Parts: sequence; C-alpha cells; structure tokens
Amino acid sequence: MNAVEIEEAVSELAGQPFDAAEFPFAFLTAFGNKETTVKRLRTSSANASDVPGGVLQRNNIHIATCVQGKVGDTLIELRTSSKTASNKARFILATDGATFEAEDVSSGETLACSYPEFADHFGFFLPLAGITTVKQIRESSFDIRATGRLNKLYVELLKDNPDWAEAARRPDMNHFMARLIFCFFAEDTDIFNGEGVFTSTINQMSDRDSANTHEVISTLFRSMNTKIEDRANANLPRWANGFPYVNGGLFSGSTEVPRFSKIARSYLLHIGGLNWKLINPDIFGSMIQAVADEDERGALGMHYTSVPNILKVLNPLFLDDLNEKLAEAGDNARKLLNLRNRMSRVRVFDPACGSGNFLVIAYKQMREIEAEINKRRGEPDRRTDIPLTNFRGIELRDFPAEIARLALIIAEYQCDVLHRGQKEALAEFLPLDAENWIVCGNALRLDWLSICPPTGTGVKLHADDLFHTPLDQSQIDFENEGGETYICGNPPYLGSTWQSAVQKSDVESVFAGKTKNSKLLDYVAAWFMKAADYGKHTKVVSAFVATNSICQGQQVPILWPTIFATGHEIVFAHTSFKWANLASQNAGVTVVVVSISRQLSGSKRLYVQEPDGKVIAREVENINAYLVPSRDVIVEGESRNRNGFPEMIRGNTGNDGGNLYLSTSNLEDLNLSVTQRRKFIRRVYGSDEFINGMARYCVWIEDADLSEAREIEPIARRIEAVRAVRLGSRDAGARKMASRAHQFREMNQPAKSMIVIPRVSSETREYLPAGLLPAPNVISDRNFAMYDAPIWNMAIVVSRLHWVWVGAVCVRLEMRFSYSNTLGWNAFPIPGLTEKNKIDLTRCAKDILLAREANFPATIADLYDPDTMPEDLRAAHERNDEVLERIYIGRRFRNDTERLEKLFELYTKMTADKAPKKSTRKGAT
Repeated sequence: MNAVEIEEAVSELAGQPFDAAEFPFAFLTAFGNKETTVKRLRTSSANASDVPGGVLQRNNIHIATCVQGKVGDTLIELRTSSKTASNKARFILATDGATFEAEDVSSGETLACSYPEFADHFGFFLPLAGITTVKQIRESSFDIRATGRLNKLYVELLKDNPDWAEAARRPDMNHFMARLIFCFFAEDTDIFNGEGVFTSTINQMSDRDSANTHEVISTLFRSMNTKIEDRANANLPRWANGFPYVNGGLFSGSTEVPRFSKIARSYLLHIGGLNWKLINPDIFGSMIQAVADEDERGALGMHYTSVPNILKVLNPLFLDDLNEKLAEAGDNARKLLNLRNRMSRVRVFDPACGSGNFLVIAYKQMREIEAEINKRRGEPDRRTDIPLTNFRGIELRDFPAEIARLALIIAEYQCDVLHRGQKEALAEFLPLDAENWIVCGNALRLDWLSICPPTGTGVKLHADDLFHTPLDQSQIDFENEGGETYICGNPPYLGSTWQSAVQKSDVESVFAGKTKNSKLLDYVAAWFMKAADYGKHTKVVSAFVATNSICQGQQVPILWPTIFATGHEIVFAHTSFKWANLASQNAGVTVVVVSISRQLSGSKRLYVQEPDGKVIAREVENINAYLVPSRDVIVEGESRNRNGFPEMIRGNTGNDGGNLYLSTSNLEDLNLSVTQRRKFIRRVYGSDEFINGMARYCVWIEDADLSEAREIEPIARRIEAVRAVRLGSRDAGARKMASRAHQFREMNQPAKSMIVIPRVSSETREYLPAGLLPAPNVISDRNFAMYDAPIWNMAIVVSRLHWVWVGAVCVRLEMRFSYSNTLGWNAFPIPGLTEKNKIDLTRCAKDILLAREANFPATIADLYDPDTMPEDLRAAHERNDEVLERIYIGRRFRNDTERLEKLFELYTKMTADKAPKKSTRKGAT
C-alpha cells in the first residue's frame, strides 16, 4: 500500500465505532498487513504480547486496548514490557476508544490525541508499512489526504465526462482542477469573503441530484474573472457577486465545467470540508500532479520529494552563502540592506521544474532570510522585495506547469501571513499578477537565455550615510551585473535504453557537433550540457540531481570532457545516495548531485553520505568526473593488465542458437553412457548459474573426438542445428564458424582451476561475487576468467577496493555492475606486491573459500545478501580488506571515497608516462 491508500484506510477505521477486541487487527490491516499475517496474529502462539488486550507484531508494534481512563497506565505497561524490548517493537500504542496515545520507542517521539483524530497522524506510523519517513513527510498528512480525495473526484468526473479524458480536453480538465485547488485554499484562508464560502455556495445553490452543479461552479469562476467595476453589466447572480476578482489568468478563457454526478458532488463537498490552511506547497504540487497523470495515478503518494534532499542541492548552491552573509551582517543596518537588495535580484531557474518543488522551497527559504533581515532592521511589516517572477521554470506538461505557478502563489501568500501578518497578506494578494514566468515547453529545445535572461539593472548599494554611498555602482555582493543566477532541479533521468525516439532526438540535438556516442547518455545529461552552454554567456552556478551513472563507466568519457571544454568545473557534489519518496519500502533511485560553473577559484566541496546516514562535507582542490577528490582523469580501457598480472578473458561464446547448451532434462534425453557423458559433456556456468547455483550443461567436443561424437545421433543433430544457425547469420564471422559447428567460438578451459568473475551482478552486494571453479568446468561469455592463475588474484578481485573501482569506472546496466576486464582488471591500480604480500593474500582467499564451504549449500546469492551474510564469511572478507589496504596505505581506508581517492591518485601516476593501449585481443571488452 502507498501512503494515500493507507491514509484512506486509517480514516475509515477512525470513523467506525470502536471495537476494543478488533481494533489492533484492524489497525494493522490499515497499514498494509496481509490477511494471512493478521490471521496468524490472532493465535496465541504468534501473538507474544504479555499485556492484557495486547497484540504484538515483532519488529513493528505492540498495541493494547483498555478500559476508559487507563490509556496512560497501559502505555507505561507497554513501554516496560519485556516483550516489547525482546521483540524489538518500534512503536507502542494504547487506546480506550476515546483517547489515543502512542510512542516511537526508537526516537522517544510521542503522540496523544482524541481517538477520532488519530487518522490525522497516520504519517507517524508509516514505518509500519515499510515507508521510511522523515519529519516533513509525517507532517504532510493533509497533502496526502487531499491528494487521495482529489484523485477520487478526478476519476469520477472522467467517468461521467469521457470526452474530457481525451487528449484534446485533458488540458481543460487539468485547468479545472487547478481552479478548484485555488478556491479550496482561498476559502479557508480568508482570501474569499468568509470561511468555507466556496464550498457552502455550491452546497446551497446546486441541486442535490447534481443536475446544475457544473453551472453553479461555472458561474463562480466567471465571477472571479470579472473586475469589480465590470460586474454591473456582467449579469452575475447575487450569490456569486460577493466573490473577489482573482485575475492572474487562473479563471480567464473558458469557464466550462464538467458535469457532476451525485457521487462527484459529494466528493467535492467532502474535499471542501478539509482544512486547506494546512496545504504545503513544498510538496503538494507533485502529489496533485499524480492526480492528473494517468500513468502515475496508480502510484499515488509516491511523488513526495523530501525537503532535506532538495536542500542538498539548494543549500550549497546559494542558500548557505546567504545565511553566512546574514550571520556576518549581524545588526549592521547597511550590510543587512545590501544583502536584502542582493537577494531581490537573485534568479532561481529550474528548467525541469515539474510542479515547482525546488522553486517553492528556494522561495520560502529566501523569504525566511529576508524576514530576519527586516526584523533586525526594525521593519517587520515591510513588503517583500523578492518577486515571484525571479523564480523561473520550464515544464514539458501543461498541468504541472500550472500547478507550479499556483504553488508559488500559495507559498507567497503563506510567507506573507507568516512574516507580515494576515491583514497585510490579504491586502496585497488579489488580484493576481497575470505574468507567466513558468514556461510550458521542451526544455531541451528552448533557448534558456530567452526564458531566464542574464540582463537587468545593477543593485543600488547603501552606505551608512549619503556621503559614503559608492558613486560607482558596480556589484559588490554580486556575481554579475543584474543579479546572480542559479540553475537547479531534478530533470528526468531515463537511461538510453528507455528513451523514446523523441527523447533520443532531444539528446542528439543538444550534443550535436560536441561529442560522439551521445546516444549512450542518460537523458539528464542533456540538462548539464544546456547549463554549460548557458554558462558560456553569463556567470551562473548550476546544480542538478542525476542518476549516478553519468559519473560512472562509459558515460564519463562521452559527457564530461564536453562539459569541461566549455570552461566549467565541478564546484560541489554529493556522492551517491537514495533519492527517496513515499513509496512502500522507501523505493527510490540512487542519485548524485553535481554542480558546475566557470571561472570559480578556491576549494570545491564534496559531500559524502556515510552508512549511518550522516553526511560529511570536505573541502577539496578538485572534483573529477567520477566525483572523486582527484585530478581530472578519464579511465581508459587497457588491452593488457598494467601490473603484469594474469590475463583475464571473456568466457566461451556459443553463436549456436542454444544448441550446444543443455538443461538437466535435455542431458537426460541424450541417453549417454557414463563414459560418453564424461567425454562430451561439461558443466557450464553463466553469471546466473555461478551466482544462483543453477545447473546447466554444454556439449564439449575436442576436434580429435568429433567422429566419435557424430556417431551419437542426438549430439549429431545438435551439431547440424548449430551449423544451420551459423550459416544463416548475417555475421561473416559466425558463418565462418559453421565449419566447426561442434564447438564454441572459444574453447578455453583450465588445466586445474579458474577464477570466475560474472560480467553482470547486483550493486547491492558489498563485494563482487567472484570465485573459484575447478577443471573441467566451462564458463560462458556471461563471465570473465583467469585460467590457472595464482589464487591471490582472487583476493584482489573480491576486495572492497576492487568493488569500489568497478562501481566507479565500469559500465552500469541500470544500477547493476557490468564488469569489464579492460577497465575493471587491466586498469586497476595496484602497488607492487612482494612475495610476502602474495602469500598473505593467498591465505585470505583460501579463508574466504573455506567460509563459503562451511555454509554449504548456500549459493553465492545467499552468501552475499547484505542482510544475511554469514558472520564467518564477513570476517574473512574483513581480514582480506585489512591485508590488501595495508599494502596501499598502511591502514584500513575510512570509507569508499577515500578508497577511490587513493586509486585515482595511483592511476594518475601509473598512466602519466604511458598512453593507454587500445584493446586488440579477442575477448576483451
């Protein structure tokens, strides 16, 4: 269940008569527990609670109902229960049907309210549904509730008005929803004359059978689009005449409204009954966007972008500097005035603004700083000098663009109320400004300079008195004349595989004449290029959220030399972290934040998130394209191992149409004798077989044994099938191989053993799932291998150091590791190893293999699940890492960033005197 579905279920439970015996089970069901789970908890064997009336779900919650007036005592009993601790319950909850109290045992945070109101606090319990939340999400209960209700209304209206669901009318439908949102907000915040006046007017003036509901709403919209002085001739009914003139283009154009059923009318009145004072424009826009997007509606509640994550972009981009300048100004009136004037010219531009999250948060943060300036200067009621039109955006779809503008308008009003007071805010709110500063269009096809032009007058600076006012009004606090410009946002990621033909064309148009192979780039890369092109014409600092794949593997040499060629540098970056949302299990994508700018001196800032979630900021001299504090260097594939270590080659390729491969049942169907099986059949391992322990076989025929093999009819048929496949291939090399249809393209196998490295594996494992296979096993081209290599090589391959290197420089398939022998092994920097080092690493490799064997029959996939990795195996890896890392720096590395920093330092030295060789050897990739 997602957050919206949970809210609806909890609200329904809160509205039902209280049943003490059933409440714990109904509560767990509302948070997504399966019927079988709840049924099991009803049994005494599964319910470990030691509190009367209690139900205990391990690792989640301990609930107890009680008699009237005993809620506090029951909560204490739950808190002190030994079962609460031993079963690691995160929450305790007690209720008597009148009072409701709960506590988050891990944080100590408490909740107390009347029973019917507990639904308003459902966000407190979202971890029960596997949704890891932050404070801002828990406080967004209204936004989630409103989204769910609006979704029901939207779906119901489309059901009754199918023509409004068609592409030609969808903008009208979305515009109608935006108007409703504004009216609901306006009627609860005194913008309209009287609280709830919009909803109550519809309730009073429209028939209960809903026959004229659309006409009533249309009349209200027409009233809000008519100036007061024009109303005498507008033929408006008395009941609509009291609504203010709104303007701003929100109610201009057609005032047609879809027809309402009785159900739709009741939904509308219910939505109007919510407390819209609680709307949070930081996130509300993105949730409303889901209402209008048919593809996204099934994922309602998953569009929350947490404020802390957005501030990872905005704080280092410019908010930190503004706050530092505020601290430096203290109570100095002149410095405060100069800072306020500077802020009035700051432009924030989001060229993929969606429904405006980044712009709204930037605006609210700046208003907070401005309010503090005004307070220190003794001007608390001063009207803001920060215009909404300085917060520019581009959005591809019309509805999010409209919602972004509406969210900014709501944010402005809320900031005025907060910082100046309700009276002042109301006096200046209406009519809305009709300027359109959120552009609807394709950001990769539009000229950003025309949407956010680097022009304008300089800011007049003030001295302590007239005689000290500088005559030369050049910028003092400014990056450039006319104000600073900051570009930011969270553009669509989309790897090359998932891009539409139009999107691929967008990327090609941006990179035309700049770089080869742009077709391999993620969609988000085009925003970086557009920002760099923009930055060639004016000073600007840009920062985007992006998939970490643009700073890894094959995309680095395509994208970043092109960016750097414009004179841009990476000025700050956040290394990989999860960009979380409200989805169950906190689903999200692994991202980075990268900021670029030109002609900036001084240190750069690199932010690294530690395993415990703490973010460490470092001042560094340079950040390279891999987001490592090192020199700008592009890792090139090597045809041979630079360290002189054993060759790693790709496994055997079939080009056989599957005819040389056998499942267990295929093998049995051959009816081979024991001798024949030993001679002509080998166990074969692709990456899946090696990692997951699956059984697969292959036909393996040496040239000298071909005649004997042909005498076995099932094998002969398979040989002829391979010949037909190869002869029918468009590939000349495959057709040539038809002359030896009994064999794989390569026939590599070890004399004794081989170190196997899967080409594709999950990024969630802490180590690469490499290992050792004895002869006469065979590997397919889904693996790499070092044949009969000393086992100390395996110790290097399965080290954390090697994992980090591969994650940084090799290609990614979605997020999975795609190993490369030329980049991963041949280019891997390793200090010179002594014989003692090799002996120590040999021992480490053997210890890892022994630990795996001790946990037989667990597969590699089982053993390297990060949540269930056996302790003896983890300890063996820790020893291996200790031995290897001491060879590098004499101690363990503190984190992966430090590991990469050292590896790039060594790589730079290793390649300084020798240009990388191009791979010519067969099997290298």
